[in-house]
Amino acid sequence: MRKVFKKKFILWSLVLALFTGGASFAFDLGDLIGVIGGGFVITTIAGPINDFINTITLNRGVKVEGHTKVVPIVSIGSGTHIGAAQVAGPSGGPVNETKAVAQVEATFKDRLRIKILVPIDSENPLQRFRRVQGVGVSAIIDYRL
Repeated sequence: MRKVFKKKFILWSLVLALFTGGASFAFDLGDLIGVIGGGFVITTIAGPINDFINTITLNRGVKVEGHTKVVPIVSIGSGTHIGAAQVAGPSGGPVNETKAVAQVEATFKDRLRIKILVPIDSENPLQRFRRVQGVGVSAIIDYRL
């Protein structure tokens, strides 16, 4: 079972690399095509990544008791990028309402870089920025170039 999952994860990773051209999406605030395209790729591989994260946390004795899913994470601040995050919360409503995570980057007193992660109910935070209450970010998925 684990070997099959590993093969599927590698396959989906290759699909992700193919769609992204081996580089992360970078675009200005007006480029919604990147957000939508990146969100599609993340949504396509979300299931296997979510299962992979849940297996690791189960094996390490720190599994989430509620519901989890992987959604696109869109960073807005110094440059805009797309990635993925696993969100977690009570089974049912709030996690199901979460469509993406908005990451707002800021600098405090020129020395501290702050990343604020906000589960939202829209895949386009440029259009709407409404927090989903009762949901937290349990993992961030990063693609190594």
